[in-house]
Amino acid sequence: MLRFIVRRLLGVIPTLFVLSFLLFGWLRLLPGGPAGALLGDKATPESIASVNKVLGLDQPIPVQYAKFLGRILTGDFGNSLSKSRPVVEELADALPATIELAVAALIFAVGLGIPLGYLAARRRGGIFDNSTIMGTLVGVAVPVFLLGYLLKKYIATDLGLFETSGRVDTGMNETNVTGFKILDALMTREWDVLVNALSHLVLPAIVLGTIPLAVIVRITRASVLDVLNEDYVRTAEAKGLLGKTVRRRHVLRNALLPVSTTIGLQTGLLLAGAVLTEKVFVWNGLGSLLAEGIEKRDYPRLQALILLVAFVYVIVNLLVDISYAIIDPRVRVR
Repeated sequence: MLRFIVRRLLGVIPTLFVLSFLLFGWLRLLPGGPAGALLGDKATPESIASVNKVLGLDQPIPVQYAKFLGRILTGDFGNSLSKSRPVVEELADALPATIELAVAALIFAVGLGIPLGYLAARRRGGIFDNSTIMGTLVGVAVPVFLLGYLLKKYIATDLGLFETSGRVDTGMNETNVTGFKILDALMTREWDVLVNALSHLVLPAIVLGTIPLAVIVRITRASVLDVLNEDYVRTAEAKGLLGKTVRRRHVLRNALLPVSTTIGLQTGLLLAGAVLTEKVFVWNGLGSLLAEGIEKRDYPRLQALILLVAFVYVIVNLLVDISYAIIDPRVRVR
């Protein structure tokens, strides 16, 4: 197992190297180059030449790339153009909010998706199965922003069940330790803050987790149906094993292989694709930073966000590979 993990870790290095090279090239392919993109409408040949000299963009490409890698390895992404503060500090402030939202959405999607998909497969062709399939189609088809506004209107405003925006009420006397509202409230035993933070988290987590939920249900259903038709399942049943034993050891464990891949991919999408959800619920995370960076052409911020999202995808895929090896030991020797 350890050898398998080491091989996968070594495979991450060239992937990240290629990603850094692509990002380096993207910055040089911007209209007018990085200097022209930074200066915007104020760009003149003289100002572009001056910025190029300050940023070292007049040096040979290999030298520029070496310095670019050095800044990445040291976490130096420069200052944000819109707020004139280090980009790393912006990411540190926004990352806990997005992680908290993504984890809650993933718990919602996985916690409902796998059981619903399994039950739909077990009741193939029945009312529950058909209703589940229709529900997943609706979940994928409804736009995120529309679902968000509908939940805010009918659940939060009309019924008054949950909060509509932000992470906690502005008047809450909270203690900030890690930036994660739920974790901080648990650590400091501020139960009123915990309840308030959960009330703010429920609706955006449901909205963000709806599409992953629909995808996980469909993949789980299809995977379970495939496994149920395998010979080893019929053999186990013919031997007289208990139904719950067959389902747990033979059906679910083998059906989880493609499901784990889907969960891994959806995790990356949750971290990278929370822009609309964060906008609707005024959730100040990476999605809000990304939207503001695109609007204001804040390229230092966008560069850091792109690298962060790419790194998350690589790490998530690594964890998926490890989960494969845990679920199916045969993967370790391939």
